Amino acid sequence: MAVKITFVIGGARSGKSSFVLNQAMGIDGPKAYIATAEALDEEMAERIGQHKDDRGTGWDTHEETVDISGNLQNLIDRYSVVVLDCLTLWLSNILIRTQSLPTGQAGTEHRTQTVEDGIKELTVTLQEVKNGQRTTDDLSRLFIVSNEVGMGIVPENELAREFRDLAGFLNQKVAEIADEVYMVTAGIPVRIKGE
Repeated sequence: MAVKITFVIGGARSGKSSFVLNQAMGIDGPKAYIATAEALDEEMAERIGQHKDDRGTGWDTHEETVDISGNLQNLIDRYSVVVLDCLTLWLSNILIRTQSLPTGQAGTEHRTQTVEDGIKELTVTLQEVKNGQRTTDDLSRLFIVSNEVGMGIVPENELAREFRDLAGFLNQKVAEIADEVYMVTAGIPVRIKGE
């Protein structure tokens, strides 16, 4: 059988990850968590530690900051549940790695192309995962978490606007492939796509 993809989106501290973990913990079988966050400072290290505590035991954690497509391809057939958290951190990781590019139009175009190539690779992988055949008869579940960053004010600097626009593009592409999509606001999940 194929993989069912659930995409969960919402603002910062909206309850996205808690909702996904509650859903995932109710499913039997081995579970994997693909973490895209990097502990670049003490505050982020604390957040990562809290997420690990929230998951508790029973999860295999795979830290992957950039190659999430390769990670998904390696893990999806080995687990009943895979959680990918989160796409906007992954996007940020890619943008950080392009900071040495020149400023202005040329740098922006190259940075945008690099991210768009990564998004294309991810969407191809998700489509393959969704339609692929598993070696077991069980339906596998893939939960993907992302932030909605386009509902506030227009950012004042170019890089922030570029990030907002690319995140919106990324979220649209993933939502298009997903079997179901939830928007979480104030801890309340609302299904916006799927049965």
